[in-house]
Amino acid sequence: QVQLVESGGGLVQAGGSLRLSCAASGRTINTYAIGWFRQAPGKEREAVAAVSRSGLNTYYADSVKGRFTISRDNAKNTVYLQMNSLKSEDTAVYFCAAGPIININYVSGDPLTYDYWGQGTQVTVSS
Repeated sequence: QVQLVESGGGLVQAGGSLRLSCAASGRTINTYAIGWFRQAPGKEREAVAAVSRSGLNTYYADSVKGRFTISRDNAKNTVYLQMNSLKSEDTAVYFCAAGPIININYVSGDPLTYDYWGQGTQVTVSS
């Protein structure tokens, strides 16, 4: 079983950038597809980005396309979410999640794909 810990959240002004990290322990991260999700107060959890086990395929929500980039460093057992041009509506708790997908090129924004979740990191964007 893999454990996930997110870091890198914080307070940033609109237009700024943050890089979130999702560090895995217990299992090697290359056996999992990884997704980033977020939940704002009073709203449902939504998919932000995801990356396949191979790293070749990615998924982005329309709201973050062109601003966010997901990447993985399997040697460091870590997945990153680079967030640029942040907006106030990006304010949320961000979670990473791992899905034990057999197909190394499969990627999905469906939260049901993912079995293991981190505790989340707060991102606050001030306008």
